[in-house]
Amino acid sequence: MTSAIPLNVGIARSAGAPAAGGKRVLLAEPRGYCAGVDRAVETVEKALEKHGAPIYVRKEIVHNRHVVETLRERGVVFVDENDEVPEGALVVFSAHGVAPIVHETAAARNLRTIDATCPLVTKVHQEAKRFARDDYDILLIGHEGHEEVEGTAGEAPEHVQLVDGPDSVDKVTVRDPAKVIWLSQTTLSVDETMETVERLRERFPTLQDPPSDDICYATSNRQTAVKAMAPECDLVIVVGSRNSSNSVRLVEVALGAGACASYLVDYAREVDPAWLDGVRTIGITSGASVPEILVTGVLELLAEHGFGDVQPVTTANETLVFALPRELRASRKDAAAQS
Repeated sequence: MTSAIPLNVGIARSAGAPAAGGKRVLLAEPRGYCAGVDRAVETVEKALEKHGAPIYVRKEIVHNRHVVETLRERGVVFVDENDEVPEGALVVFSAHGVAPIVHETAAARNLRTIDATCPLVTKVHQEAKRFARDDYDILLIGHEGHEEVEGTAGEAPEHVQLVDGPDSVDKVTVRDPAKVIWLSQTTLSVDETMETVERLRERFPTLQDPPSDDICYATSNRQTAVKAMAPECDLVIVVGSRNSSNSVRLVEVALGAGACASYLVDYAREVDPAWLDGVRTIGITSGASVPEILVTGVLELLAEHGFGDVQPVTTANETLVFALPRELRASRKDAAAQS
């Protein structure tokens, strides 16, 4: 789980002034892989070890270019739909979750399946099914077209209505204002989500909250760390892919929390040296689907430009670990026994 106590946020200029040369990097902690992403990537790696290539994965296993390209080099074939998978082959469902119809089409093609859906996404799916059974109108806050939203909505399409941000609230219609609940995509901006909820509650005063937070702990923790360091930063660099919702949100959070500028990059080579002109303090973080090697690359590049003084900004400790899907748990035990 995560520690609720801030651990090291002493980043005021008087307490943590830049070293000689006047340049420093504030490095957000936590950052990078969350438990759900770690589980999903390990699921594909263990499936490769157990079954050999090719392994098919529906959609991107996680939203990160480096991860996808690395797995593709190892024999993973990424497809958009089940009908692209040869009958009887093995397909892994991504961390973002799938609708029931996806399981049905897989069964119709006799596909062997491994579901790498993040358990926190599965929790939202269960909530959607529960409140649909109770005949609620479910207002799902999320981004249209995102795979996670499609999977959650697919659990109860006749009850779920997408609310894509505060500006979409006025378009919402419900059957009974007394039986309305909101759920959310797990990777949203916490602040924007609550703004949307407040707008919804103005229209539907008896709007019910989810049984527990839908925005995942990792998304919230990474945003909190960025908020802690952004006011001190001339520039915040977020390492992550453009189709990663939680990475894109970190750029928005950095700007909203006071950073003078913020950019999203997949690799160190995408950092424009012009961004560094006149900059003394740079914040670095990474999205929840980003391997640490990519952050290391950015830090090495910045060191070459005089930003060798790296100070951590730690706002939580994350210790949560999810078990692998049951089809692969034995292989994890075997690996532990061999270590």
